[in-house]
Amino acid sequence: MEQFKPVDAADVAGMRAYADELRTTFMRLQDEASAVHEEARAIQVTEKSPDGLISVTVGARGDLIRLDIDPRIYRKPDARQLADSIADTVHRAAAKAQERVIELFEPLIPGDQMKVHLEGDLQGVLEQMASQLLGKR
Repeated sequence: MEQFKPVDAADVAGMRAYADELRTTFMRLQDEASAVHEEARAIQVTEKSPDGLISVTVGARGDLIRLDIDPRIYRKPDARQLADSIADTVHRAAAKAQERVIELFEPLIPGDQMKVHLEGDLQGVLEQMASQLLGKR
C-alpha cells in the first residue's frame, strides 16, 4: 500500500492563505463585477488601416460592429490586399479591445489571469491555478 506524504504546517498555512485570498476576491467580485461587466460589454474600439482607407469598430470580444471602406480603395482594385487589410485592422482593434477589458478588470482580477481567460487558454488557466495552489506566485 502506498504511503502518503504528510502535509507540513507551511503547506497548510499557504493553502489557508490562498483560500482566504480566494474568498476575499470572490466577495469583491460579487460586489463589483456586475457594474464592471456592464462597462466591459459597452467597450468599442475603432481602428483604421495604415493607409486610412479602412475603418473598423469592434466590441469587447472583438466582434465586428462596423466596417467602413473609403471609396478611394477602388482606385487600385486588389481583392487580396483589401481582405488582408480588413483582417489586420480587425485583429488590431480586437487586441486593443481585449487590452481595455483587461485594464477594466485589473482591480478585481490580475491582468495575466484575465488574459488567459479571455484567450480561452485552458492550459494557462490550469497552470496558474496550480501555481497559486502550490504557492509559486
